[in-house]
Amino acid sequence: MKRLHVHISVEKLDESIRFYSAIFSTQPTVTKSDYAKWMLDDPRANFAISQRSAELGLNHLGVQVESPEELSEMHQRLQGGPT
Repeated sequence: MKRLHVHISVEKLDESIRFYSAIFSTQPTVTKSDYAKWMLDDPRANFAISQRSAELGLNHLGVQVESPEELSEMHQRLQGGPT
């Protein structure tokens, strides 16, 4: 099953962890000195924040897949081929 991936660069990690933990009503799945990640089921998303970039705001978006087969299927769709 696919999962939306969102990564945001933040200025103050601790404050952002408190904010997003309140929004999602759960603590991060992974916490490091410069990074935190929530693996959410509702909405189905991998939401991450970090202080790894000088630019604040949206760092990148993606779609996380769980298997090489799902990745191959997605790649075929993007190429316009049969799934």
